[in-house]
Amino acid sequence: MPSPPFPSPDSAVLRMVAGNAIASVHSGEASMEEAILHAAVHGWYEGHVQGEDDCPGCDFRGELPKHGNRN
Repeated sequence: MPSPPFPSPDSAVLRMVAGNAIASVHSGEASMEEAILHAAVHGWYEGHVQGEDDCPGCDFRGELPKHGNRN
């Protein structure tokens, strides 16, 4: 796959998602389980967006577009 289904480890978005999950647990806004699920869903979504930006037209498995240049 050209891009994994999660943001790169140094992504500011990933830091924000993780930070929000930690803050929601510390504030009592969410349980640990809720924070983990929320972070997992948003992390995957942001990785999906990053993958689309890195490879417009790729299918969900990350292959090159059918009519794309394979050079």
